[in-house]
Amino acid sequence: LIALARGRLNIRSFLDVIYDSARTSVALLTILIGAILFSNFINVARVPQELGLWVGSLEVAPIVVILTIVGIYVVLGCFLESISMMLLTVPIFYPIVAELGYDLIWFGIIVIVASEIGLITPPMGMNIFVIRGALPEIPMMTMYRGVVPFIVADIFRAGVIIFIPALSLWLPSFM
Repeated sequence: LIALARGRLNIRSFLDVIYDSARTSVALLTILIGAILFSNFINVARVPQELGLWVGSLEVAPIVVILTIVGIYVVLGCFLESISMMLLTVPIFYPIVAELGYDLIWFGIIVIVASEIGLITPPMGMNIFVIRGALPEIPMMTMYRGVVPFIVADIFRAGVIIFIPALSLWLPSFM
């Protein structure tokens, strides 16, 4: 619409936009189909139930399990984009968190926050490479130094949300 309003939309640019949109849609659909197949496989194999029993048999506090899950999301965030990561892992972790008795809305918030941290964590954070593609003249080390304050703030925010769940559940409690 912006290109049309500026008078820069021609048939070639329109076809390029359609082609790029189709490629992106096919890529997302492929990821979605793969995640659905993976989710069905792990459910048929009873992976969440068995993992839940195993976690229940461990002699650790439930918060240790949550912190481990957060760590997994941060590491995965370095290599996968957030939608793929959630589609692949939530079917496994959701039953475990439910069994531990945590609020599932709170868990969803934790997943988002941990994914965000992983997406900007050097050296492999996906969003750093997106920025690199947009600004190739800026050295990678400058970008790495630039994200450090955000990582520190995000870790602090995640800690507050993990250890004081009422803060993240206050607004949803009105719904």
